[in-house]
Amino acid sequence: MDIEHVYQIVWLALLLIFSIAEAATVGLTSVWFAIGSLGALICALAGGNIWLQVGIFIVLSLVCLVALRPLAKKYLNNRVEATNADRVIGQEAQVTQNIDNIRGMGAVTIGGIPWTARSEHDTPISAGSMVRVLRIEGVKVIVEEIKEEVACQEK
Repeated sequence: MDIEHVYQIVWLALLLIFSIAEAATVGLTSVWFAIGSLGALICALAGGNIWLQVGIFIVLSLVCLVALRPLAKKYLNNRVEATNADRVIGQEAQVTQNIDNIRGMGAVTIGGIPWTARSEHDTPISAGSMVRVLRIEGVKVIVEEIKEEVACQEK
């Protein structure tokens, strides 16, 4: 068996390995390398030298990765499942402990559950005030005070 046949077998084996790995995984993880292996295999079958084969493998794999990865991420893994914690975003809550970002204190109650809270604009918010939850950062909710003027305007 001459060296050209060995290269062909190596590229075919890599093509199979990357294809099987791709089939076994949920996301697109190794299809880029399977495509690169296919290009290198075709080059080997056409009689190209080993450096050309390796070059085609690298370039074709990188081009596929750069060109297709953003599209694959956009269309294949675009499902974001809300958790129970995400449901508090947009909710109104009552401040149960003065919120003071500088002193690192503050708490609210949302649906009967206490949460550590911080002010969005670093302004202190006194206990008893009503706030709206803007987002969650770690175990803290980031809130902004609901101004009474806004409530009066809505009536």
